Amino acid sequence: MRLAMNGHRKQRISDAFGAAAGHYDDHAGPQRIAAALVADLAQRQKPDGVERVLEIGCGTGFLTRDIQARWPGAELVVTDLSPDMLARAAKGGLVAGTFLTMDGEAPIFEGEWFDLILSSLAFQWFDDLEAAIARLTALLRPGGSLIFSTMGQGSFARWRTAHEACALSAGIPAYPSLATLRAMLARFEDAFAFDEDYALGCGGAKGLIAHLKGIGAVVPSEGRKPLAPRDLRRVMAAFEENGGDDVYQILFGRVTRAV
Repeated sequence: MRLAMNGHRKQRISDAFGAAAGHYDDHAGPQRIAAALVADLAQRQKPDGVERVLEIGCGTGFLTRDIQARWPGAELVVTDLSPDMLARAAKGGLVAGTFLTMDGEAPIFEGEWFDLILSSLAFQWFDDLEAAIARLTALLRPGGSLIFSTMGQGSFARWRTAHEACALSAGIPAYPSLATLRAMLARFEDAFAFDEDYALGCGGAKGLIAHLKGIGAVVPSEGRKPLAPRDLRRVMAAFEENGGDDVYQILFGRVTRAV
């Protein structure tokens, strides 16, 4: 599938994650933890009565396999922007479900279909997060829940600070704050959001760059050009002067439709 919605950038994201599919799991520590927490939240919210589940942005299948284990009788629809990631999640017959290449920001479904819509660390790639949350919530059946994790403003704070120290701008996208996400969810009667920080041991700037490349998170914010080699060396030195490690701030959200 070639991507129609904001096509060029979305295609670059799909290609980047596709290139990382084979080695993604080796670099995805925080991603594993976040996926497990999304699954835990979903089971606490809806331990039974789950007939149909939609996953947005499956990656290599951390959350996918957890969903299958917790609700083995549910019909599972698994989606990702990247066909290669989707194939990786489906590989080996570990999950039974329908696998679709789909931009989670532009779902192909209509009407109240799903008891759970789950996603871990995919929403940060959306162009309009608030509109996407509303669009996905509309696909829930009464009593159904949308539960997700996404990157928060505090993620990679030391890498951003290193750029600022060199009078440069980091290419990392502008992630929302927890307050911003809560404001987005305030329109819904039954919703909440919270955050957690996860330390990212990088061992220096090369380690951070290797981590980002390893998970495919290499598409910069819109209009941002790569740094010149000299400027990148300056940023790397500033980052290492500040300890050489960083952090993920991960935001978690839940919206439940009234029965």
